[in-house]
Amino acid sequence: MRGDDQQQSGVFSYISAEQRVPQSHPLRGLRKMVDEALKELSPRFAKLYAKRGRPSIAPEKLLRALLLQVLYTIRSERQLMEQLDYNLLYRWFVGLNMDDPMWDVTVFTKNRERLLKGNIAQAFFQTVLEQTPAQSLLSDEHFTVDGTLIEAWAGQKSFQRKDEPPKPPQDGGSNPTVNFHGEQRRNDTHRSTTDPEAMLYRKSSGSESKLSYLGHVLMENRNGLVVDTRLTRATGTAEREAALDMAARIPGSTRRVTADAESGASYGLRPTAAFRASMMCATRIAP
Repeated sequence: MRGDDQQQSGVFSYISAEQRVPQSHPLRGLRKMVDEALKELSPRFAKLYAKRGRPSIAPEKLLRALLLQVLYTIRSERQLMEQLDYNLLYRWFVGLNMDDPMWDVTVFTKNRERLLKGNIAQAFFQTVLEQTPAQSLLSDEHFTVDGTLIEAWAGQKSFQRKDEPPKPPQDGGSNPTVNFHGEQRRNDTHRSTTDPEAMLYRKSSGSESKLSYLGHVLMENRNGLVVDTRLTRATGTAEREAALDMAARIPGSTRRVTADAESGASYGLRPTAAFRASMMCATRIAP
């Protein structure tokens, strides 16, 4: 017999989000590791918050939500709040009850900034990483160094000469009218007025130059885990310096440690420079 295509909302629900998530779901194992790490960080959380006043977003829930944003590539915190409002899996992982109201995105952002300024994100990463050897999830033999170009939050018009004052807006506008045609712009003579640390950089000889930073990652090859990260200025030697610095910090025994590096395509490096960085990492001996 054909069923009726009608929906009648019930007043009560007797199935919790905990029951909805399958026991074999990969987030269950991850949630256990995350909760153990957050328990160790609880004393640091207590130092960041006042003893009195209106309760803020629990830092444990905030960090779980940020982890979901990374795992599921959610593009913005506004979209994260939207999905947390209706996604039962996300609500369960973060620790929200079915009837809990969703946070305002501005409040969420302010609380997130508080944790970042307190270096909680790095401590959270390190605490989770310390659990991996006991669960045989991390080896100390072979690693890969990789990186990416991170575009700065600064416009090309802000990249102006260091020895000249900023040009005022013209025609009543909010931005100055700048003509770069025929002008040679270099990092040693120009600087961004809105982000002085950003540098003009390009990935390869055929691509355009952008105000950027460089992100570097050290990956453990056997399980594909990130064990170290760096954010540097976009200089021509940043890749080699970051690779050697991260390789020197690899924990382990007295066995030989090897590391792979790229040919330089994503950094715009000469092949000889990338090869030299790779060989320097490959000959490193773990302490």
